[in-house]
Amino acid sequence: MNGDNGTGRPETAAPAIELRGISKRFGPVRANRDVCLTVEAGEIHGIVGENGAGKSTLMEILYGFYAADAGQIVVNGVETEIPDSQAAIAAGIGMVHQHFKLVETFTVLENVVLGAEDGVLLRPSLDRARALLGNLAQEYELEVDPDAVVETLSVGLQQRVEILKALYRNADILILDEPTGVLTPSEADHLFRILRNLRNQGKTVLLITHKLREIMDVTDSVSVMRRGEMKATLRTEATSPEELAELMVGRKVLLSVEKRPSTPGEIRLDVENLSVTDKTGVARLKGISFSVRSGEILGVAGVSGNGQSELLAVLGGISPGTGQIRVRGQTIDISRADGQARRSDGIAHVPEDRQRLGLVMAFAQWENAVFGYHAAPAYCRQLGLTNRRTIFETADTWIQKYDVRPANKNLAASRFSGGNQQKIVISREFERNPDILIVGQPTRGVDIGAIEFIHRQIIALRDAGKAILLVSVELDEILSLSDRVAVMFDGRISGERITADTDERELGLLMAGMTDKGGSRTPEVLPE
Repeated sequence: MNGDNGTGRPETAAPAIELRGISKRFGPVRANRDVCLTVEAGEIHGIVGENGAGKSTLMEILYGFYAADAGQIVVNGVETEIPDSQAAIAAGIGMVHQHFKLVETFTVLENVVLGAEDGVLLRPSLDRARALLGNLAQEYELEVDPDAVVETLSVGLQQRVEILKALYRNADILILDEPTGVLTPSEADHLFRILRNLRNQGKTVLLITHKLREIMDVTDSVSVMRRGEMKATLRTEATSPEELAELMVGRKVLLSVEKRPSTPGEIRLDVENLSVTDKTGVARLKGISFSVRSGEILGVAGVSGNGQSELLAVLGGISPGTGQIRVRGQTIDISRADGQARRSDGIAHVPEDRQRLGLVMAFAQWENAVFGYHAAPAYCRQLGLTNRRTIFETADTWIQKYDVRPANKNLAASRFSGGNQQKIVISREFERNPDILIVGQPTRGVDIGAIEFIHRQIIALRDAGKAILLVSVELDEILSLSDRVAVMFDGRISGERITADTDERELGLLMAGMTDKGGSRTPEVLPE
């Protein structure tokens, strides 16, 4: 007689997934080395590891994007060949990728049906999908307007569409690759409710993430990969963030930032009455003012979409604005976009969208290492000819210092993982010895070992007297790194706080638009 293990399934039920001896090589790079993994049915199973650890490759083998060089895949106790994604779907496996696979000009309904039509006539498929989406929305908290055009939806809603696509195709096993990397905290919380609902309805969820808080909050079990190998599989309740971090990196990792109190100096960046109106006539920035001093970090918090991107774009010279910006007391021209002028003014910029604004994806790492600075005397010979030897030496140095993987300067940026792409951008901008550093989402999609390194570099630049403006949707990151916090809501600054005198609750109220008006305390102002 079968027993019950508390999950609602019999003790003797076959695991949802068994991977046996999976190996995969890309040229000289061994992405997976004899990996074994067992995922029980009806659980949320986390897979963690640094960027380049092989976790995404392993899941893409399971979903049929890659063929393993060796090994077996067993689904619900049956050995299964998965040569492509159609075979994975037929085996009941769905995948939500880090970068969504949606047709932005199609409606939600059309995206869900695309590739799974019932016949040559589209209307019956659309009608069936509309009815099913209504049921799924009610059952799993996946509410989304089926007639909405995808490009008009928030990132969080687009992710729901991807999940709906998988469920529409009868997926019982759902793989999510770094699902919260582009979500706001509230969207991430809603996603976790969806995942718990899926588990409670008997679905199996594989969650690829580098965020240990998410692992501890939402998973039942967790597997740790390092450099292509499986290091451990543990029950989540029996482990800790510290143990997982050490298994991921191979050494003890500081999960909190160590820093001494700041010693702010003169004002380096002074922004007064800055406004931005987009092409459709909508005001995105509405007369914001703030300053950043040498030797301090001003963190900008807020739910994504409240003007932070527009602020970074103006400061980085990507788009124009109105108002006044002074750098070391000198007014700069913001009436036109001019990134080169910003660099000449001593402003380094790490954009929040590394793929669209920080890198040329088809260019090699060594080319991206000097992108935007390629005309500097160090990189040019007479007559403007490139000094490749110097550039190569620079690229190799930064690959080593920032632990970029693979350590191949000739590899195109598109061939690196998201976290390693971020390291390429970070190294280029941090190593320029800027007076002012503008950083957007510095650790988005970055593994825990690299997060520790990047945070240390930011603090080191602050201690060296740099003025740093840090924009992040990660409230933990803002509170950990910043000396002061400015909160943005609806294109305005709803309040400022000294970091040591505030907490997540107070900042959360400001993020929701509860401004300092009406008796709330105002931020301390440093004397001139």
